[in-house]
Amino acid sequence: MADDKTTATASPAVAAQNEQRTATIRYIDRPEIDEVFADAVTGLLYDGQTLRMEFAVTRFDEIKPNMPISGRRYPACRLALSPAAAIDLINRMQQVATALAQSGAAKPTSRPGTAS
Repeated sequence: MADDKTTATASPAVAAQNEQRTATIRYIDRPEIDEVFADAVTGLLYDGQTLRMEFAVTRFDEIKPNMPISGRRYPACRLALSPAAAIDLINRMQQVATALAQSGAAKPTSRPGTAS
């Protein structure tokens, strides 16, 4: 019984060492995965645990003279991200936005309440 009690209680130094260890993760590509095209984001929801995003594609109806242009929007992909993945996505999208602004492809937009 004394042995069970000893193994069940870890010293604070061992516990701290276990918390500081990081995993080595290798990326393995899977080229067979389908690529999804989207031209719109139709849904974005963060429920405190998961960021859920829905992407869509727009398909236009046949264009006829003197008629208004019409079309339909279909869901193309639904994506659910953990908070860590959502933060990674936000950081990477900020880098993309900066690169687009620096190249002149996109103009930076000011947020409400901030000076432009």
